[in-house]
Amino acid sequence: MRITPKGQVTIPIEIRRQAGLLPDTEVEFEIRGCEVVIKKARGPKSRGERLIERMRRVKPTIDMTTDEIMAHTRGSE
Repeated sequence: MRITPKGQVTIPIEIRRQAGLLPDTEVEFEIRGCEVVIKKARGPKSRGERLIERMRRVKPTIDMTTDEIMAHTRGSE
């Protein structure tokens, strides 16, 4: 296998399947000694991660109603 003048290389289909590298998958490269490792890039935050972040930004007060708290957790601020 050779690297093209543009720096491109084809990843064999069996390796892509085993690694779950579908078309348009974002990847990261890492150098480990004399090796180059390719891995899936960490994707966007999950719904749960976004929910936790949003909840951490809300300062709880005694004046909040249940409906207001639910609106914050659902993202309909």
